[in-house]
Amino acid sequence: MTVPEPHLAGGCPYAERPGVTPLYGRTVAQDPHGLYARMRAEHGPVAPIELEPGVEAWLVIGYQELLELTRNEQQFSKDSRHWRVAAEGRLRPDSPLVPMTMWRPTLNNLDGAEHQRLSAAVGDTLARADQKRLRETSEAAALALIESWGPDGTADLVSQFTRRLPPLVFTTLLDLPDEDGPKLLGLIMNVVDSGADSHRASVELFGLLGELVRRRREHPGEDLVSWLLGHSAGLSDEEAVHNLLVFLVAGNETCVNWIGNAVRLLLVDRRFRGSLTGGRATVADALEEVLWRDPPIQNFPGRWATSDTVLGGQYISRGDMLVLGIAGANDDPAVHGPNDLSGNRAHLAWSAGRHVCPAKDPARLIVETAIETLLHCLPDLQLAVPAHELEWRPSPWSRALASLPVLYSAFAPPRPTDPVPFPSAGSAGSADPAPADPAPAASAPVTPERTAWTPQPQPGSAPTDSTPPEPTSSPRTGSSALSDLRRRLSSLVGWWSGR
Repeated sequence: MTVPEPHLAGGCPYAERPGVTPLYGRTVAQDPHGLYARMRAEHGPVAPIELEPGVEAWLVIGYQELLELTRNEQQFSKDSRHWRVAAEGRLRPDSPLVPMTMWRPTLNNLDGAEHQRLSAAVGDTLARADQKRLRETSEAAALALIESWGPDGTADLVSQFTRRLPPLVFTTLLDLPDEDGPKLLGLIMNVVDSGADSHRASVELFGLLGELVRRRREHPGEDLVSWLLGHSAGLSDEEAVHNLLVFLVAGNETCVNWIGNAVRLLLVDRRFRGSLTGGRATVADALEEVLWRDPPIQNFPGRWATSDTVLGGQYISRGDMLVLGIAGANDDPAVHGPNDLSGNRAHLAWSAGRHVCPAKDPARLIVETAIETLLHCLPDLQLAVPAHELEWRPSPWSRALASLPVLYSAFAPPRPTDPVPFPSAGSAGSADPAPADPAPAASAPVTPERTAWTPQPQPGSAPTDSTPPEPTSSPRTGSSALSDLRRRLSSLVGWWSGR
């Protein structure tokens, strides 16, 4: 990137900056918070980085600077066709940056009226999803996964739970035929893993979604694809496919990482675990704290400067790429102290400005339901390794565990027609009454009535916001439909597990 000489910047003194920080390899995974603190000390709120050798960019890690970046789309466009590196032919065709930065006709790549059109279509479509049904689907998927684990009381929550649950839920939201479910699961996994098969999987996933869009155009139903196509924004088939692809891949990665990071917090942070068991905090509180401390997407590309400008004391040239340093901006000491996170939703995990994530509410419901189901079914869940041995994936974008090995005792899951034993908030004098005992099973003891994860009710306390009060909750789906849903998801899990 070009930095003007001091006399070209109005005579302002410009000290020679230290070396550019590479944002690839294991640099970000080892100690991201320490890395962002060092970058802030050396460069201020906007730091020069390399995304790969020879590909430069800026990382915006100042809270106010990131707000300015996201709110001024005339100066900082979402359209990657402004990128000077690509225009100059310096981006390899096989670069892993291509899938993250290539232009597509999606709400993530457009500004102004066109962005508003697509954003309204996607947001309105997601708002039509039945929250009761979404919660039941998430419960059923979580149960199906837990029940598939072996009898030895061990599991890797990343490979056996967090990475599998969101795609299971998405197959139901899309109302895919049973024969397409396993294929969708495998393709999404290959795309987000960014491995050798990532490009092939991306092409196949695009084709699968294209065929699905064509079928729904001819025979609409009650599903996300049909609602998106029927929206007054009038999306073309190509626009629908691209935006569904963004929803599936980005939504999957966010939910996967959020679940894993939140469970890790609950298992390793004695302060927070004590608050949870004492009834002073809920799973929802844990989710918010994770969005501050270890957001599922820690850095996100990007914005592109449409003209020369200055941001955070750095001279930004036209065509420069600016990366949203979400985790770094959340760490900005100018925003909060180290213990000022409880109940605070001013984090930037969902971005800001016009491009704030439209799927944050359904994502929250999926993640919160998955974690509550896990903890109520396995109340004595604990790490199988010391916390310092947990490894993070070496990704500049995601904040994601490579694995999360756990230990647990045997448990008796609910029968197929029983609701998952969530704590009820409907009692006037109790915040979290004990969950109902699950059905007895011959091969496993019944889960104890009181556990480390079911706080004792405090007399006169207010209901938690983790689960809606009974009078305002939607009635559950009939037992037959719920049984069919659980059987279908169990069948998909069985395919995934090789059964």
